[in-house]
Amino acid sequence: MSNAVYENYPPALNPAQREFLVRTIKDWTTQNGLMVRPAPTFVSKDVNPHGVLATNAPVTLFPSPFPRSCFEEAEALQTVYNKLYAAITCNEEWIGKIMEDLIDVDDFISNLWKVHLAVKKEGYVQTLSLGLFRSDYMPHIPSDSAVPQLHQVEFNTISSSFGGLSSLVASLHTELLNSPPGHPIAYPPHPLLESNQPPKNTAVESLSAGLAAAHTAYGLSRSTPALPRCILFIVQENERNVFDQLALSRQLAKVHKIPVFRLLSSEVLDHTTIPSSNPSRPLIYRPPHAPEGTEFEVTTVYLRCFYTPTDYKSERDWEARTQLERSAAIKCPTVLNQLSGSKIVQQVLASTTGPDHLSSFLADTDPAIIAKLRNTFAPQYDLSEGGQGRELALNPETAENHVLKPQREGGGNNIYKSAIPDFLRSIPENEWKRWILMELITPPAAAKNIALRSDGEVLSGAVIGELGIYGTILWDQAGGEILRNEQGGWLMRTKAKDVNEGGVATGFSSLDSVVLF
Repeated sequence: MSNAVYENYPPALNPAQREFLVRTIKDWTTQNGLMVRPAPTFVSKDVNPHGVLATNAPVTLFPSPFPRSCFEEAEALQTVYNKLYAAITCNEEWIGKIMEDLIDVDDFISNLWKVHLAVKKEGYVQTLSLGLFRSDYMPHIPSDSAVPQLHQVEFNTISSSFGGLSSLVASLHTELLNSPPGHPIAYPPHPLLESNQPPKNTAVESLSAGLAAAHTAYGLSRSTPALPRCILFIVQENERNVFDQLALSRQLAKVHKIPVFRLLSSEVLDHTTIPSSNPSRPLIYRPPHAPEGTEFEVTTVYLRCFYTPTDYKSERDWEARTQLERSAAIKCPTVLNQLSGSKIVQQVLASTTGPDHLSSFLADTDPAIIAKLRNTFAPQYDLSEGGQGRELALNPETAENHVLKPQREGGGNNIYKSAIPDFLRSIPENEWKRWILMELITPPAAAKNIALRSDGEVLSGAVIGELGIYGTILWDQAGGEILRNEQGGWLMRTKAKDVNEGGVATGFSSLDSVVLF
């Protein structure tokens, strides 16, 4: 495809066409649940005291172009990545060594490790572990080639969100693309859109099937008398992305016939217990809205919270996390699996000096596949004294081509480019080891798109996109046996070219879909 076609995308809209398409998409999002709760900066609590309002999720009007070779490679590698992070999670000693330096300077990492050690001392009663992962990528154009390469931005092991809404965006764009020629909501003609539409997005089916597999693998109730079993979603207070989560719980209830409950992280200790008299330690949930005496045994705990320090407002929240961890419920994720997703692990795997950890963890994998996975790593460095990372970070010229990442999830935490040297000098030097330095990915020449924001604002301009591929894996932590390993579904997030951060929930990006070329 010529650069001219790529650069002239999307097709031009006159003011009337643009207004009609925006209105059509607003109605579609409401009709189909492509929604989020409004931000308090958009609708104040005074206006919405009971939290009943919702608005469209931020979406693009057109699907974005994405290199087919990169998309297909990302899909093909997902089960290998699933296997890699399961293997890392099984190696507690290796994770412990990686975390040693962080424990002294990072209270969040330290407290997570303490939860694991406390449960280990008592003894884990559940060895099965569930991963609902998402590997995020951008196409990278190296300086010596015009051929895009797949580079990984990060690997998510906890609260890998937007599977529900991303499936809806793909449906939205597909419906618009399939409108009959001349239909009022049909896109204007463009070579990229001729006989082309987004790939099928099975994120809801795949992620919910992973949860259902864990529910089945849990087996019979461990209680006497036996209790009905359920899956428990642990969620944040004032969750704006609730409709994304409800897509999974609805699929579990409707298709898999599994009871699903949502519980605020702050209420875990109020409504769940582990009977002290039962050595199996089943997690018992008592729905506060159900008749007195109603109890369920939780087979699977799905965390859509507890990934950021702000989720732990007091010691009670750490007690809640410990209670979940020590229970017989299958965790998604366990503390060890959450720690395996830390940025420092990604940096160690990508290191070109020292032991070849990647080949060690994937010892029974075809070396050619390992090489493909290794090629997705962008150069990354620690900030050890005398190391290359420190030199690159403190030099204003080289810092311009890098991003500084802490061991955090959720967006809005990174330090970019020219801000890096001054930031490092503003914090104690012993805290530098909390951060890793990653070379910025160079995407292809920016395409253009139009975004409908959640507050109704319509923005247009040059954009870059980030592709996420979902994967599910269920394994036995005790012996490493993999019971289920699948890839399924994808997420496309698009942001303005001059915006560094990429989170949708944090307001930097819009949900998108892709047309492959």
